[in-house]
Amino acid sequence: MEDEDSVMEVLRMVEPEEELKCEEQEELSKHKNSNNGRSNKSIIEELAERLRSAGDSEEAKIEAARDIRKLVRKSPSSTKTRSRFAAAGVIPPLVQMLCPSSSSLPAREAALLALLNLAVRNDRNKVGIVSTGAIPPLVELLKCQDGHLRELATAAILTLSTADSNKPAIAGSGVAPLLTQMLSSGSVQGRVDAVTVLHNLSTSEEDPKLVLDAKVVPPLINLLKECKKYSKFAEKTTVLLEILSNSDEGRIAITNVDGGILTLVETVEDGSLVSTEHAVGALLSLCQSCRDKYRELILKEGAIPGLLRLTAEGTPLGQQRARTLLDLLRNSPPEKRLTCSMLERIVYDFAAHVDGADKAAETAKRLLQDMVHRSMEMSMSRIQLRASSCTPSSKMSV
Repeated sequence: MEDEDSVMEVLRMVEPEEELKCEEQEELSKHKNSNNGRSNKSIIEELAERLRSAGDSEEAKIEAARDIRKLVRKSPSSTKTRSRFAAAGVIPPLVQMLCPSSSSLPAREAALLALLNLAVRNDRNKVGIVSTGAIPPLVELLKCQDGHLRELATAAILTLSTADSNKPAIAGSGVAPLLTQMLSSGSVQGRVDAVTVLHNLSTSEEDPKLVLDAKVVPPLINLLKECKKYSKFAEKTTVLLEILSNSDEGRIAITNVDGGILTLVETVEDGSLVSTEHAVGALLSLCQSCRDKYRELILKEGAIPGLLRLTAEGTPLGQQRARTLLDLLRNSPPEKRLTCSMLERIVYDFAAHVDGADKAAETAKRLLQDMVHRSMEMSMSRIQLRASSCTPSSKMSV
């Protein structure tokens, strides 16, 4: 549902709720007066007929598409209105209006906004839009020079990708390189939407899934640098980076990006339970693939404090990954390594001896946190030096 909220935010930015233009208010008033005594059903059927009519001009179809958008937005029961428009057959002519071979840019924009309003929070309409052939023209809109239309097309693909049955068609459409471009050049909202589409398609249970190209790593790392590490956006970004860390090309790309490993280490330290789990998963994938190559790269970014904290406070999977990575980062032979579970046991036994069994767990957690804090103080100057050269002063508030 949060993905749908992102699309609704795009629609609100395009069409502010409180401040309709004067001419639009007049147009709505005229439309209402001209339809006095007529049911919504008859209005919907008339608009559908105007869209289907071969004799109507493009301007008439643009006006019909805009009226559909307005009626859906202003309807007190927008869910029913979306379904009624679909039943009246407006989706095929609106999809046809998206095609560059048959429509001007204003017509394509009007159709796109109408389809977006029909698709939001209506899975049946999403499936109908894709099955009617909307994906190829939407992909074409991602290539156009108009940044506004590119971002609307991204929002449309996002909302369509929330329906599971649509994911294979979108994943196979060649959309990934265009979304990668959006990550580098779009607005904040456009980049959020592009990451969400990539996340939806690459984590799908449907086949085929989207295969991520390593070219997406640099913009993902840069976005993770800029955003709040505990945000939902960071969670989706770290999921994608963990997926990419499972390939040789992805691992090389992560290490080649300036501050790539440091950014994952910072996410382990400051992220939410989800983002820390996936950030440590990416670091673990690097180290497991070639310990000799990646061990020092991870250690020099000051990873130990965050990993120690994660063994006590992360999700079960995050804790397990942190323990495994700590073992790989230690320089001692395997038979002489002090595993994190052994360390926790030693601290727990000490706490039980001092405070008793009832308070042992709480005391042990506090002692581990104190150990992490002292370790962080020892390495803080090095971490701050590296972070200051890699992290911008302003953060994406997403």
